[in-house]
Amino acid sequence: MASKGLREVSEVEHGVVGENRRTARTNRDPTMNQQRLTVHDTALRLGISEDAVRMRVKRGKLSADKEGGRLYVLLDIEPTSEPTTDRTDELIEELKDRVHRLEYQLDQEREARTEERRRQDTVIAQLSRANEEQARTIRQLEAPSEARESPKTVEEEPERAKPRSAMGGAQEPAWRRWRRRVFGG
Repeated sequence: MASKGLREVSEVEHGVVGENRRTARTNRDPTMNQQRLTVHDTALRLGISEDAVRMRVKRGKLSADKEGGRLYVLLDIEPTSEPTTDRTDELIEELKDRVHRLEYQLDQEREARTEERRRQDTVIAQLSRANEEQARTIRQLEAPSEARESPKTVEEEPERAKPRSAMGGAQEPAWRRWRRRVFGG
């Protein structure tokens, strides 16, 4: 028999129950340690969807027979070597513990990041103050000093002092004094 949904088709020989009923996939006798179930019943037993059962049969993970156009899955009825105890509570506790560890790690990383930001802010503030101080110093060096421009008395700069004219009454015009002060002479 051929089927559109299956690549490998199991062949079943009809005869007496348990006689020569071996599947092409497993070559095992299905009556020995297996239970023959429909796809729907297998899905309920395994707790998966019917499509998932068909895919497992297709991949060869579950053995199956096809009879009269219907697919039957062969499930082992042997007790498994693993204990079938419910480990739900144990797994929940493990996951809770993992969540707590991850939350602690996240808190530690947040604290480290906050401390790093504080350090960066401190460095930026110090650099800003140093920059302001340098700018102030540069402005002071570039700005001409008023005290150097015009001496008030002859004692401050005796070499620049010139005797006044003997007439005493006539003074130079202001522009000429300014010119001498600026250009020297």
